[in-house]
Amino acid sequence: MDSIELSQLIYPDITRTPEDYEEMYPPRELPEGAMVTRLGPSPTGFIHLGNLYGAFVDERLAHQSGGVFYLRIEDTDDKRFVENAVETIISSLGFFGIRFDEGVTEHGDVGAYGDYTQSHRGEIYRTFAKWLIAQGKAYPCFLTEDEITEIRQKQEAEKIAPGIYAGWSKYRDWDKDPEIEKEVIERLKAGDDFVIRLKSKGTPNATGADIKRTTVKDAIRGELDVPENFQDIVIIKTTGIPTYHFAHVIDDHLMRTTHVVRGEEWLPSLPIHVELFADMGWEPPVYCHTAQLMKIGEEGNKRKLSKRKDPELSLSYYRDMGYHPEAVREYLLTILNSNFEEWRIANPEADIDQFHFTTEKMSNSGALFDLDKLNDVSKDVLLRIPAADLAQFLKEWSEEFAPEYSYMFENMDYLTKILDIGRHDKKPRKDLIYARQIVDFIGYFFDESFTIQDQYPEEAEDDIAVILSDYLSTYDHNDDQSQWFEKIREIASSNGYAAKPKDYKKNPDDYKGHVGHVSTVIRIALMGRAQSPDVWTIQQIMGEDKVRERINSELARH
Repeated sequence: MDSIELSQLIYPDITRTPEDYEEMYPPRELPEGAMVTRLGPSPTGFIHLGNLYGAFVDERLAHQSGGVFYLRIEDTDDKRFVENAVETIISSLGFFGIRFDEGVTEHGDVGAYGDYTQSHRGEIYRTFAKWLIAQGKAYPCFLTEDEITEIRQKQEAEKIAPGIYAGWSKYRDWDKDPEIEKEVIERLKAGDDFVIRLKSKGTPNATGADIKRTTVKDAIRGELDVPENFQDIVIIKTTGIPTYHFAHVIDDHLMRTTHVVRGEEWLPSLPIHVELFADMGWEPPVYCHTAQLMKIGEEGNKRKLSKRKDPELSLSYYRDMGYHPEAVREYLLTILNSNFEEWRIANPEADIDQFHFTTEKMSNSGALFDLDKLNDVSKDVLLRIPAADLAQFLKEWSEEFAPEYSYMFENMDYLTKILDIGRHDKKPRKDLIYARQIVDFIGYFFDESFTIQDQYPEEAEDDIAVILSDYLSTYDHNDDQSQWFEKIREIASSNGYAAKPKDYKKNPDDYKGHVGHVSTVIRIALMGRAQSPDVWTIQQIMGEDKVRERINSELARH
C-alpha cells in the first residue's frame, strides 16, 4: 500500500481536493496593502481584556488599510465549550466598539469565506489531512497514553527532548516495515483509535550548529530567529477533530488572513506553524505577537494580570462598573502605541480613529495596565462626551446593571443639567469617571440617595441652626452668584466669622472662624458633603423648593 491508498483507507468519504477549496475561497479582491485580520476566541464564557486588546489591534490594522476584520469561533476544544459563550463574546466586544466586517454574528454568518465556526468545518480539515497523508507528510499513529508515557520516561532517562518524533513512533515509517504496514491496515479496518501526526522534517536532539533555524518576520518584534520544529505534532485527534495548530493554518489560508495578532505565549508554537504552512505550500501570514498585559503587584513588582487575582481582567468588570467604552478604547491606545498620548495632546478634540496605529510602536516587553491611569483617561474622555449622551449612557447602564438607580432617570433634562456642571468652565471640572462613581457622586441631587455624609466644621458647630436660619430668611432663588455670596458674607460677619479667610488667618483670636466655615455648613445641609461643585450652581439646578426643604429638614435636626 502506498500513501495515496492509505489516505483513501482513512478518509474514503472525502471526495473534494485542496484545489476545490482554493477555488471556493479565492484570494480577496482588496486594495493593495489592505490587511485581513481575524479574532479567533474560544467559546469558554470568559471574555477578557486580552481579547479586547488583541481585537483592537486587529480592527485598527484592517480598517486603517481598507481591509477586512472577521470573527472566527475556534471551538475545536469541545471540553471548554460554554453555552451562550459566542453571544457573550459578540455582545461584549460590540459594547466596546469592536465591529466585525464578516464572520459569526448573533444571527448567523456574514461573509463569503465561512463557515466561520471551526466545529462546522470538519470536512475541510479532513480534506487537507488526507492530502498530507497522501503526500507522505502525515501518518496515522496508534500509540496509547500508556505507551506515550513509557516513551517519555525513556527520553527523560536518556536526557533527550521529550515527545513523539523520528525514532519514537513505530508508525511514522509504516511503509518501510511490512509488519507495521500490516498492523496499520488491520487496525484502521478494525476501527481502532488513532491520531494523525505531522511527519516533521526537523532533526531531533540536534545541538549547537546542528540546529536548523529560520527567520520569521514579526510585525511587532521584527525578525525572529526560530528553530525548526522536529515534533510530530498531532493535527487530527482521535475524535476526528483537528488541533488548534492545524485548524488555524487551514482557516487562515482559506480565509486569506494577512496578519495574525496573538499573545506572546504563542511564540513557542511558531516553529510548528511555520512548518505547517511550508508543508501545505502556502505563504504564512504576518504574525504580530503582542506583549502580555502586566500590572504592578502588591510587592511593587510587575506581574501578569491573573484571572484569579484581578477582577479587572474580565471585560464584565468594566461593564458592571460602568466605564464608557470610549474611555476604555482610548486607554488601550495609550498602552498599545507609545506615541498616542503625544498625538492626543496635539489633537485634543479629534476622534481616536484619526490616529494612525502602527505595530512598530507597540511594546514587546510587557504592556503595563494601570486602573488609576484608566480613570485619569476616563475623566478626559467623559469631558468630551455631551452631557445628554452621557445621561443616556448612564440610563442604559443602570437598566442592565443597577436598576436600583432608576429614580435618577425619571427626568433626563434634570440629570443632563447635573452632569453638565463645571464642564464648560475655563478650567473644566473632571469629577466623572465611571457609572458607579458618577451615580454616587451626584446622589445628593436626589432625595432617594441624599444623606449627610460629612461632619460640620468644628469652628461652626455651635452656630449651625443660626447659620441655617439666617440663610433661609435671606435666600432669594433669583439672586445671581455674586449677590448670593455677598449674603453669605453678611451672615458670617453678623455671627462673628471673618468675611474673608485671610482676615481669620491673620487674627484667629478675633473670630469664631471664617466665611468658608459658614458656607460649608450650608453646603453640608444641602449636599451632605463638605466638598462639591459650586453651591450656587447646584441650587439653580435643584430648584428653590428642594433648597428650602433641605435647609428646613436640617434645621429641624438642630
